[in-house]
Amino acid sequence: MALLQIAEPGQSAAPHQHRIAIGIDLGTTHSLVAAVRSGSVDVLADGQGRVLLPSVVRYGPEGVLAIGEQALESAVTDPTNTIISVKRLMGRGVDDIAAHSTPYDIVEGPGQKMVSLKTAAGLRSPVEVSADLLGELHQRARDAFGLGVADDIAGAVITVPAYFDDAQRQATKDAARLAGLQVLRLINEPTAAALAYGLDSGAEGLYAVFDLGGGTFDVSLLRLTRGVFEVVATGGDTALGGDDFDTALAHAWLSRWELGHDFSALSASERRQLLRLARRQKEALTELAPDVSTTASWTRENGQSYAADISRREFDQITADLVRRTISVSQQVLDDAGIAATDLKGVVLVGGSTRMPVIRRAVAECFGQEPITGLDPDRVVAIGAALQANLLAGNRSEGDDWLLLDVLPLSLGLETMGGLAEKIIPRNTPIPVARAQEFTTFKDGQVAMSIHVVQGERELVSECRSLAQFELRGIPPLSAGAARIRVSFQVDADGLLSVSAQEQRSGVEASVVVKPSYGLTDAQVAEMLQAGFSSAQQDMQVRALREAQVDAQRLLEAVSSAVSQDGDLLIGDERQHIEELMEQLRATCGGADLEDLRDRTRRLSALTDDFAARRMDRAVQRALAGQSIDGVIGHAAR
Repeated sequence: MALLQIAEPGQSAAPHQHRIAIGIDLGTTHSLVAAVRSGSVDVLADGQGRVLLPSVVRYGPEGVLAIGEQALESAVTDPTNTIISVKRLMGRGVDDIAAHSTPYDIVEGPGQKMVSLKTAAGLRSPVEVSADLLGELHQRARDAFGLGVADDIAGAVITVPAYFDDAQRQATKDAARLAGLQVLRLINEPTAAALAYGLDSGAEGLYAVFDLGGGTFDVSLLRLTRGVFEVVATGGDTALGGDDFDTALAHAWLSRWELGHDFSALSASERRQLLRLARRQKEALTELAPDVSTTASWTRENGQSYAADISRREFDQITADLVRRTISVSQQVLDDAGIAATDLKGVVLVGGSTRMPVIRRAVAECFGQEPITGLDPDRVVAIGAALQANLLAGNRSEGDDWLLLDVLPLSLGLETMGGLAEKIIPRNTPIPVARAQEFTTFKDGQVAMSIHVVQGERELVSECRSLAQFELRGIPPLSAGAARIRVSFQVDADGLLSVSAQEQRSGVEASVVVKPSYGLTDAQVAEMLQAGFSSAQQDMQVRALREAQVDAQRLLEAVSSAVSQDGDLLIGDERQHIEELMEQLRATCGGADLEDLRDRTRRLSALTDDFAARRMDRAVQRALAGQSIDGVIGHAAR
């Protein structure tokens, strides 16, 4: 009898065979795929030997016309159908990118708030464009390993910026699924870089990873200790990268040529052509001395020509604000971690944009040491992702036991009475993580509760970002404060959040997997932290007032209910005095005088103490009615 040879996808039937897993750096300007082969990491090349895949897709009436280099060649002649830097649109809404000039025809996607792009092939979402790029890398890996139709890759680790929020991470996973890839894990780009450097050099200690790519910027502090890669703190800007340096140079040229200060007077094709010229000049200046100039020549569609000389020193002056933004974030991350630059063992540069001399000089000045540049900054992220993919696929070898501990970039919590944000998991908490906290009902007989999940550093829900809302129904109708609702937050290794709420007595439960329709706006990520720090004192004062208002309202509810049920226990003019104080307290609740509110709350509470004692006596008498002393004593003894 013949035996069938059965194996998992991407794995040979031979028990010793290496499982094929890949690491993908899905970048703004370029993307790469790498894998471990014969014990070392290879960055996989296409048929022409190129390892960098330009993150560009061109569409036609029948669908995808070209991907990568061939698509890039059409960027000027067919700008609206040639999608570049789509990573910047991942998880974004129409309002989020309204301030950014793009050559695309952008509309709100059907049934969702994420944008869609009008192309000759119809509407395409950033997820679909990213899926086409990932599909190309997937096929490149299949070709490199010579996989047949029935074989496939065991899985992929895909890197994302550390500051990608939940929506952007989920969009990346969705794109991978569309491309036919099983996602083993999403890991942060700085963590992947540290993994590559850490295993390459065997170094341990506290490191900073300065990651400036084409469209995003991250700084992460990582502690490398005996195979544990722990992210201590992270910060960044999802709307800052090499593209912005190109744009700044192009705007400077327009101003010099008296064509305005932005792209509003240019056609989509002219805009794309000018940005391409700016990128080439930027790359050329990187190799020149500071005072050596090059000439940029540009011809508009109307035939009018322009030229400008530019030196590296001038370029540095034009982009000085962008450089300062990177250093400001770096200093904030050091402050978050409570460490000095002198505590760092090294600073690792990641991303092609870190080749600019002005960046390397600024990093050296900020951290007080020359950065580490031993690995190609374009490839280091893909290398780290491939190492992690190889491990997750089960291809362990001696020295491969390491643990990655990423952190949350922003705090997660929920709304409580008074519009307050109660933080359940604070920012910079290592993930994966699970936290829970108990809450209770506000009113007597309350049988449902709305759970509002928020993200941010401010004390008020109105100043944070709403992630999701769901309802817990079926709560037993108990008196206010008697129900016990346990709300649990769980963040997986990919940084994706799920929230559940359970009433402890009855066991009724509700949950939600947080999949927002679009991510933070370009300004919100930076503003959330900036506002959290700059307005901390004001926020605490507002929080104290809101908490006092909630306490007052709770007391008013309780006293009103008590008077309604047992008003006959009030003596003399007690009812009149209580009602007068209640009226005064209600009027004070809408004001901003915290001390007056607390004082009136204390006065009403003190005035009703005797009344509360009488109600307690009555409740005890009712409970004991019809029972003998012996019966009561026996019951207590049991």
